[in-house]
Amino acid sequence: MATPLEDIRVLEMGVLLAGPFCGQLLADFGADLIKVEQPGVGDPMRDWGREKSGGQSLWWPVVARGKKSLTLDLREEAGQEIIKELITDTDILIENFRPGTMERWGMGYEDLAEINPRLIMVRVTGFGQYGPYASQPGYGSVGEAMGGLRYVVGDPSTPPSRMGISIGDTLAATFACVGALTALHARERTGRGQVVDSAIYEAVLGVMESLIPEYAVTGYVRERTGSIIPNVAPSNVYPSKDGQMVLLAANQDTVFGRLAEAMGRPELATDERYSTHTARGLRQQELDDLIGEWTSEHTSAELNEILVEHAIPTGPIYRAPEMLDDAHFAARNAIIEMTHPEPGELPMQNVAPKLSDTPGEVRWVGPELGQHTREVLADVLGKSDDEIDSLAEAGII
Repeated sequence: MATPLEDIRVLEMGVLLAGPFCGQLLADFGADLIKVEQPGVGDPMRDWGREKSGGQSLWWPVVARGKKSLTLDLREEAGQEIIKELITDTDILIENFRPGTMERWGMGYEDLAEINPRLIMVRVTGFGQYGPYASQPGYGSVGEAMGGLRYVVGDPSTPPSRMGISIGDTLAATFACVGALTALHARERTGRGQVVDSAIYEAVLGVMESLIPEYAVTGYVRERTGSIIPNVAPSNVYPSKDGQMVLLAANQDTVFGRLAEAMGRPELATDERYSTHTARGLRQQELDDLIGEWTSEHTSAELNEILVEHAIPTGPIYRAPEMLDDAHFAARNAIIEMTHPEPGELPMQNVAPKLSDTPGEVRWVGPELGQHTREVLADVLGKSDDEIDSLAEAGII
């Protein structure tokens, strides 16, 4: 079955997470993605991750899946010339070096657009390509803090917390992917490529809802609120009889009416203290306590059955073990098993979202360093074995 991006070539020159995750999203939908890595070193993501198998990262097989590894020393002129050769037939270039790096190598957008005016250059950085902070190093954590997320995450009694995953990087990568696909569409009309400038702090800011207008208009500054969103009630995690926590959300009027029925307290839906969204928000803690008393009388399984029966949004709080054992995950093939040289069968998340006619596909796990170097140089650039051997002897590949 055809994949939607199989006729699109992507050259990924980024390292770590923001650039490579953008590349993962494109590769998942079939893009011919060539990942450029430093000879003998590779992307540091090859060593990242809390747990490893046989000394190998378990993150790399995911973030580099569907990519071809081309080793190339970009600090050498011969390496830069190979990039320029590849650019002639490349649709999208992804890079997340500090601003100015590509220009110092003679590979800024203006230079590359002279070779291929249809090129789309995706640039992912902490602070963007211009502005007072552009030249500063900007990791995802900094972007999360500056974009407003860190301040509102966590419990009011603790310092600002992080999300537990590299959310700033992945948000910037996702926005970069949206930008790349938008630029591809625009190119159909204009015939020209362009620069996609994705800053981590702006990607984080982009999902911060009404944080800015709330302050600008009313002076309200959002604070850390733990497991709730203030004035949105009930929507929280609640205890069960067997010690499990259950999440339920019934903040819409009609849904709250169904929850009241499920609790055997239908009168709550018409009680003026709880009958409207605004009223429930004003008595959020009081309402949470009332619901918590009810949930504590039932096991998590019983609660799930009751809440589903009454069409109330609910769900358990899953870890990896529960995901791997869940029938819904299995029915939708949300987790797939791929073959990996070290652990053998390796489960990982499948491609999302699901397209009905041209779905994405995980074709292979993250490659070995330089696994596709000869293939790319020979098949894409038409280089001979002697030419490739000479590049290897010179340390260029």
